[in-house]
Amino acid sequence: MDSMDRRNFLRKAGAGAVSLAAAGPWVKTGLAKNSPNETINVAVIGLNNRGSQHAENFAKMPNVNVALLCDIDENLLPKGAADIEKISGKKPRTEKDLRKVMEDKEIDVVSVATCNHWHALATIWACQAGKDVYVEKPCCYNIFEGRKMIEAARKYKRIVQVGSQNRSGAVVRSAMDFLHQGKLGELYMVKCAIFRPRDTIGRGKVTAVPPGVHFNLWLGPAPDRPFIDNRFHYNWHWYWDTGNGETGNNGPHYTDMARWALQKYDHPRKIQSIGGYYQWDCDQETPNMQMSVMEYADGKLVQLEIRGLYTTTEIGMQFYGTEGWMRLGDGKWETYYGRKNDPGESMSDAQAAEKYQPLNIRGTGDEPHFENFISAVRSRKKHDLTADILEGHLSASMCHLSNIAYRTGRTIYFDSESETIVGDEEAGKLLTREYRYPFIVPDEV
Repeated sequence: MDSMDRRNFLRKAGAGAVSLAAAGPWVKTGLAKNSPNETINVAVIGLNNRGSQHAENFAKMPNVNVALLCDIDENLLPKGAADIEKISGKKPRTEKDLRKVMEDKEIDVVSVATCNHWHALATIWACQAGKDVYVEKPCCYNIFEGRKMIEAARKYKRIVQVGSQNRSGAVVRSAMDFLHQGKLGELYMVKCAIFRPRDTIGRGKVTAVPPGVHFNLWLGPAPDRPFIDNRFHYNWHWYWDTGNGETGNNGPHYTDMARWALQKYDHPRKIQSIGGYYQWDCDQETPNMQMSVMEYADGKLVQLEIRGLYTTTEIGMQFYGTEGWMRLGDGKWETYYGRKNDPGESMSDAQAAEKYQPLNIRGTGDEPHFENFISAVRSRKKHDLTADILEGHLSASMCHLSNIAYRTGRTIYFDSESETIVGDEEAGKLLTREYRYPFIVPDEV
């Protein structure tokens, strides 16, 4: 059996590789917790960074109970549970193995804030177990996984929200309304800038696995390797086995807004990317300088630039139309017209907030996005979501395609309908990966 046949066999077997209930209680009974007075029990998977913020947001909501915290690093669990108890008055249970979370019939919602390489499998397993999912960006580690996540959400009739919180933000929504009204003319290009200086991660060394860390579970679908001290918490972003670099880390927020502005529901057809890793002598595999350009079938362009060295800390967007352009960032948007850049309309986050109260959201920052998710969990309508899994997949794929173009050093031509790379077998292999048994994303979910 060659490697490709073996991978296909394991994928088809993957759905049964872990003991999971075929469907959770809502699927079995056909009931939904659609009453605002019914308590929704949430499990948060992954606590070290973003996951703790997930837990805090859910813990503050009425009739939402953070019932379970899960992390492969047991050292994080006591503080995580104590922090939630301070907010809600209830101490959540804790667990190290996310498979146990899936089997827990008391859990209604799973919130996934793991490393990127775990996002898809955790989401698919949760859908199969009859649970709704909030999953961080990028929703998937590769393009194959994103498609399987969509299939799982639709097959098991689950609500799956991606952590693209700008979709629920008042100032971004107002900017998109302005653009879609044609007030800049026809949009032809969007530029995304992520200039965020990051220091060296140094040279790592093989060490014993720290006490309380379940490293095999952390590796999951990734290749087997020894524990290396600078590949663990957060630095996993900068290794291809587990992360997608800065393009795949913060990039999906901005490609999502670019695609939203251009109203694109297909993939770009032509992708180019150049860059490299500069200044530091360290183990990082992903670039700290990368410029990617994506062209759609109608010729419209998206440019994504990440800059990790000392620089202005600009993080924002520029939208170019036939009559003017818009700058979006720092909680506001501004427009300019003509050769003299005459100022046009503008709006701050505070000014936009009142207009978007019909979303039935409260607060600022991440809160509206979590509120939107819980509202859709109660309504059982995926169209109530501001960032359904399909949106997340299309936006993450722009970053994955950029990374494929960077890693191969070639222009990528992508068939949007079949989600395949045209005429480049080597590049096509990067649309998926070799999965480590039994942590396999199956062909049939």
